[in-house]
Amino acid sequence: KVLAYSTVSQLGYMFAALGLGAYSAGMFHVTTHAFFKALLFLGAGSVIHALGGEQDIRRMGGLKGVTKVTFFTFLLGTIAISGLFPFSGFFSKDAILAHAFQDAPLAYALLLFGAVLTAFYMFRLLFLTFYGTYRGDAHPHESPLVITLPLIVLAALSVVGGLLNLPHVFGGHEPMKHYLATAAEGITNESLHLAPATEWILMGLSTVLVVITVLYAHGRFVKRTTLDGEPASMSGLKRLIAEKWKLDELYATLFERPYGWFSTVFHSFGEEKVMVPLMNGVGNMTLRAGKVLRRAQTGNASFYLFGMVLGIIVLLVITLYAG
Repeated sequence: KVLAYSTVSQLGYMFAALGLGAYSAGMFHVTTHAFFKALLFLGAGSVIHALGGEQDIRRMGGLKGVTKVTFFTFLLGTIAISGLFPFSGFFSKDAILAHAFQDAPLAYALLLFGAVLTAFYMFRLLFLTFYGTYRGDAHPHESPLVITLPLIVLAALSVVGGLLNLPHVFGGHEPMKHYLATAAEGITNESLHLAPATEWILMGLSTVLVVITVLYAHGRFVKRTTLDGEPASMSGLKRLIAEKWKLDELYATLFERPYGWFSTVFHSFGEEKVMVPLMNGVGNMTLRAGKVLRRAQTGNASFYLFGMVLGIIVLLVITLYAG
């Protein structure tokens, strides 16, 4: 669930880039996100495999000494999605942040806050899964090579993926912008007019905030031996967040219940009072028509010949008068 919600968050970054007109930055983030999010999902699968199907992070912990490859690659993916230099997520995230700072300061503040939250919940996931003491009952083990080898490949791409669209401030030429320009003319018009010093300050600010967040998460979660229970046992803002801002309840109120009511009404009225009689009526009409037409099947060849001749005469008369 953590990674699924994280994907929604990163999609928000991509759409924000489109809204800012930073098309190449958005596509760049799509590319880097493909690297580290695939790594994180596969790493989560490796952890689940190592624990015999367990998916609750409250029953994990202390796995870094047992699942070393999974831990190290998951760590690299976590750093990448958090946007720390020199990992791929740093370059794509900060490209979007720079455009937001230039064109929409409010969007910049929201995106920067989102980057801080991303670092917090991802390192929380890392610390609760791989650090501290083991809180489960299964006997963890490292995943086989068929799982760890793709982890290593994706980890490498998560580290060096930023080179695919290195910005000018790092001596690059943003090749993705020129590549996309062949498909969309508007991409050639997107430009960043910030001074290099401003770009460095923005990158430094986001990096410092992320590092502070990581240190805070480390101090709060690394040595945790017990975790919060179900949302019902919480209170206040913590419970509201644990219950996903009541979005499930809102969805149920706006969509599920009206749809259920409509289905019940349609079943009791539309189906039983309209559809069933209609289908039965069509069937009964077919049976009655068959009974009437069956009388024409007398088994008398002379009667059939008479009908054929009569039909030919009728057709000839129609043809002559129509002509």
